[in-house]
Amino acid sequence: MSATLLFVLALVVIGLWYIAQRTRQQTGLPWATTLASDVNDALPNQETLIAHEYGLLGKPDYLLKRREGIIPVEVKPTRRAKQPYESDMMQLAAYCLLVETCLGTRPPYGLLRYANQTFRVDYDDTLRADIVAVVTAMHTARQQLNGDRNHNTRSRCRGCGFVSQCDQSLFIESEEDDR
Repeated sequence: MSATLLFVLALVVIGLWYIAQRTRQQTGLPWATTLASDVNDALPNQETLIAHEYGLLGKPDYLLKRREGIIPVEVKPTRRAKQPYESDMMQLAAYCLLVETCLGTRPPYGLLRYANQTFRVDYDDTLRADIVAVVTAMHTARQQLNGDRNHNTRSRCRGCGFVSQCDQSLFIESEEDDR
């Protein structure tokens, strides 16, 4: 190879490295292998994680593989805060529980990405107990309502990510009724 070609290749590699560095800084996420994504079509699609024993299902925005384990990531791109909202922490904890249950490995933490900051949320015994208690309370409340969800808004039901899997979907039922 000629010296000019080697020089051009070196510039391309340096340019790609620089772009990767800037992109990583802008996302606020650590260097890691991305196992799956629910937000980026260029990455492997995230399958719905289902933990029947908790009556819980969901898809984290990203699953990262790091030395410490598999890390779920929830992205709230327009949210700005000095500390994470409790509801966002519980959503991330639910993803940690799903990863633990479905993939057989307990994440040491999850990442919550806001517009201006990334929060590391440790998935410790306390947070795990908190999310199990929240999920249990939700199921208890649902049972007290005879198991029916509030599906009064057809457009909201249609927009749900789980409409095709829901046995109480207004969208699916009404399509069948239209036949």
